[in-house]
Formats: sequence, structure tokens, C-alpha cells
Amino acid sequence: MNFPRVLPALAVVAASLVACSSAEPAAPGREQLAGQASAKPTAPAKPKPKPYTIAFGGDVHFEGILRPRLNNPRTALGPIAGVLRKADLAMINLETAITTGGTPAPGKQFTFRAPASAFTALKSAGVDVVSMANNHGMDYMDSGLEDSLAAIKKSRFPVVGIGADEAQAYKPYRRTVNGNRVSIIGATQVLDDEFIQAWTATPDKGGLASAKNETRLIKAVRQARKNSDTVIVHLHWGTEMQKCPNQAQLSLAPKLVKAGADVVVGGHAHILLGAGYLDNAYISYGLGNFVFYNSNPATTGRTGVLTLTINGRKVLKDTWTPATIQGGVPVPMTGTARTGAIADWKALRSCAGLSAER
Repeated sequence: MNFPRVLPALAVVAASLVACSSAEPAAPGREQLAGQASAKPTAPAKPKPKPYTIAFGGDVHFEGILRPRLNNPRTALGPIAGVLRKADLAMINLETAITTGGTPAPGKQFTFRAPASAFTALKSAGVDVVSMANNHGMDYMDSGLEDSLAAIKKSRFPVVGIGADEAQAYKPYRRTVNGNRVSIIGATQVLDDEFIQAWTATPDKGGLASAKNETRLIKAVRQARKNSDTVIVHLHWGTEMQKCPNQAQLSLAPKLVKAGADVVVGGHAHILLGAGYLDNAYISYGLGNFVFYNSNPATTGRTGVLTLTINGRKVLKDTWTPATIQGGVPVPMTGTARTGAIADWKALRSCAGLSAER
């Protein structure tokens, strides 16, 4: 064998093997392939919630001088609609049965009903959800309830506080606004004694969500708290013409806050009551009349829109847009009258035990 010739040839072969091993990586083993197969693409980051606004008006019905306004639903609520439409969400208390028939509740002095076009009018005015949990929601008893539920289903208009059974009556309205998961529950603390049993929803009977059943209402709040960023409870509560919250209100509000409510609002008294902060939550004890046939300019005719700016559980700001009821509908105030009305509204919290700031 000629070693001088063989050695250079072996060197060439070795060099080519080294070059191949560096240019082509070794095939992956089973463990490496399994790891690659189980890897998942990274999910995009969830957008950070941004503040949103929700506007609240008081009690609404369409009786008396208001009924003809439903002939043109687009303008039924008058100029206040502009304030409602500006908010991301808007809500009122619909204090009437939605029916054109039925039998009036026996012995009641005042019974309210309205055709289903009321929902069209509210939607046109920028209202997104209403509560029918109040002392007029079943003014036309069981047949009126059936008509109301049928109208709600047909119109697909969001309504809380009423249902074919207890679960439906306490079920919250849910909507995501600017990344915030908002839940709104409706219930009434005001029911005529003789109608409490007949009007209250149970597991096997339709009716209203009752705040008199505190245990059931608190359960609904706690359930909503589990998967919501903002929990709002809309209540029918208070004593007619009493400008300070009654003991039932003062007792229930902190219980709802403890259960997880971030906002508790409502009305019934026909006049405005105080609003402000209770710990980290926001409470409004009385929004007064809103679209209502009976009004005294100095008392029951004073109304307005409460607009809250909220981010998650924090109510960042409250804004009061004062109005006076003229011809049954709220007309926003201007100039010095507006300034004075805002000051008067802020003064109402002095007897409510609420704070101007968190």
C-alpha cells in the first residue's frame, strides 16, 4: 500500500463528512417531535377595559296626557332623549303593565297600562333596558302579566325584574361595554300588602322580583358578581313624598354592597332623593318621576338624568342633568336654573348618609 497517496484521500473524505454534519442538523427525536406538536400559539392579550357611561332616568308610564305621544314613538320622550342617547347605556323604571286588556288589580286607586309601542318609544329615545319590578308592573294581574311577557318576547326589548318564574325575574341583563362585563338586576321593595303573594315570582309562578325576599336578591347579586366587572341593582324603593331614605332602604343598601353590588339606583317617592358613595359603591335613593302625567313644578316635577362614568367596579364620576316635567316629559334645564338645580340635587345627600367622593 502506498501510504503517501492514501493519507491525502482519507483527509478529503473526513473533511466532507464534517461539512455535511454541520450543514444538516440531526433529525429530531420522538420527545422533541412530541414537544413541538403540543405547543400552542400564544393567545392575544385581552384588551384592557375602558370607562363607559350609563344614564338613569326615573319612573315612566304612558297614561293620561302621555298616551297620545305613543302615536309618534320616535318623539314620545321629548328632548330628554338627547341626554339618554349620549350614554353608552341608558335605563329607566317602566312603571306600567304592557297590555291593552286584562282586569285592573282590585281595590287599587291607580292602575297603569300601555301598549307594546311603549317599547318602540323607549328604544327610539336611546333606552337600552328597563325594570318592570315595581308596584304597577302587574296592575292588570295575571292576564296582564301574560301580555307583558308576550310583548317583551316579541319586541326583544331588554326587561329585568319580571318573568315567567323566579329565575327569569331575578335574571340580570348582561352586556359588555368597552370591555366591561355589565350585569343589571331589577327588584322591587314596594308592593301593596294584599298583592305581595300574588305578584311575587316563585320557582313555579310568574311575577316580579321582590326585594322583600332579601335572601333571593342577595343570591342573585352574588351570582352576578362571579362573572361580571360591574354589578348594578335597580330597585323600586322609598316612601312617597319623603325626601330622605326610609329605614328599609338604609338597611338594604349596605347588604347589597357587601354582596357585590357596585351601583344601587332606583326610585318610587315621586321626588328626588340623595345620591353618592357608600364605601366603594354608588347609591341613588331616588330618581323621582321622569315621564309622568302628574307633576308639581316645585316637587314632583323636578327630575333629571343621572349619568355615571364607570370602569370595572369603580364609579369614577357622577353627572346630574336637571330637568323639569312639562306636558308629562322631562325638559332639560339651562342657565342659572340648571346651576341651582344641580346644587339642590347635591344637597339632598346630606340626610342620606352618602359621600360626594369615594
